[in-house]
Amino acid sequence: MLVVAALIRGHSGRFLLQRRPPGKDHAGLWEFPGGKVEPGESPRNALIRELEEELGLRCDGAAIVPLAFADRAVAGNERAIAILLYSLDAAGAAVTALEGGELGWFTLDEMNKLPMPPLDVDLLASVCRAEQGA
Repeated sequence: MLVVAALIRGHSGRFLLQRRPPGKDHAGLWEFPGGKVEPGESPRNALIRELEEELGLRCDGAAIVPLAFADRAVAGNERAIAILLYSLDAAGAAVTALEGGELGWFTLDEMNKLPMPPLDVDLLASVCRAEQGA
């Protein structure tokens, strides 16, 4: 399964995360906003769609920059998952949790202390490495 997610940069070096709502896998954990790529859909278009559906955030595809990816080996009957992370500057943009859950703006240090799904932890480590090299 291919999934897309966004590292959304806001004001003061803070980034947007959303908390998984009750009843879903990884409920209560913080994650990068995004979702599944539908059949016949490009990852970039899937992210544009997901951000509008989940956050009411409209963005230009040219403003979305590839940043990192994460995947996990699977065992037994588990589904293979790969997440493509894109960067997006949304300072000043209004976002709303349209599909339940909670939104929060965090620094990288704060994000490292939050409970996150394993692949989001891997993506965050890549982001931290990239930010330190910048």
